[in-house]
Order: sequence, then structure tokens, then C-alpha cells
Amino acid sequence: MMCAMATLLIALAVIATGLYAGFMLIFLTGVMPALGRLTDEQFVAAMRRVNEDVPRGVFVSVMLASVAFPAAALAVPGDDGRPAAQWILLAAGLGLVVLNHLVTIAGNIPLNNALAASERTGAADRGVRAAFETRWNRLHLVRTLLAAAGFVLVVGGSLS
Repeated sequence: MMCAMATLLIALAVIATGLYAGFMLIFLTGVMPALGRLTDEQFVAAMRRVNEDVPRGVFVSVMLASVAFPAAALAVPGDDGRPAAQWILLAAGLGLVVLNHLVTIAGNIPLNNALAASERTGAADRGVRAAFETRWNRLHLVRTLLAAAGFVLVVGGSLS
């Protein structure tokens, strides 16, 4: 039997990783396809605003919680120990979420920064979009798959 704190942290890990994976999936399947139908000028302007507004408050809290709660769940011992499968699944889920964040830091954020910088330089929207959209979407697909798989593994660890 696990202690109440471990149970709570695992539940919060499931919620946080689920919310984060859900955000990634909605962006992949809804937001980006909708923005993809815009003209170059509309797309570039919209993505600049999205990149300004998304990394704030609730999103940042959920993003950080998707790492913090699984890590905390691993750090808090249960009353009589946990099955090895639970440790492995939680750790693997955490690892995938961390990889997701590394893709974001190394790939998507530099593209977002270049998109923002292009506003100051007055670069043509067609060229800006061409340099941004396909690469950003590929990276976002990778990070969505990592977040979703991380969530599945955390759920599996919660059931062990």
C-alpha cells in the first residue's frame, strides 16, 4: 500500500502530463491546421501572437507540473515499497516529457525567436513562413508524440 502523499503525487502526475499532452495534441490537430489555411501574412502575424501569449501563466504551470509531479512521485517512497514496474513506467514517462521539453528548447523556441526577430527586420512573410512552418510542425509532431507517450507511461505507472 502506498502512502497518501505518494498516491496524491501520482494522481497529480497523471493530471499534469495528461493536460500537457492534450495541449500538444490540440495544437497539432486543431490550431496548426487552422493556421495553415491562412495567407502568409495572416499566418506569420498569428504565430507571432501565439508565441507571445502561450508561454505564460497556466501553460507554463502545466508544462512545469508535467515534470515536477512525476519527479516528486518518484522521490516519495510508498509505505511498503513500490513494484519495480511502477518505478520504471513513471521514470520512463518522466524521461519522455523531459525529452519533449528539450525538443521545445532546442528546436521550437529558436524558431519562435527567429519568427519574432523577423518582425523587426521587415522580412517578407512568404520567406519567413517557409523558414518556420514545416520545421516547427515537424518538431511539434515529435514533441506531441513524446508528451502523449509520456502520459501513457505515467498512467501505466499509476496503475502498477
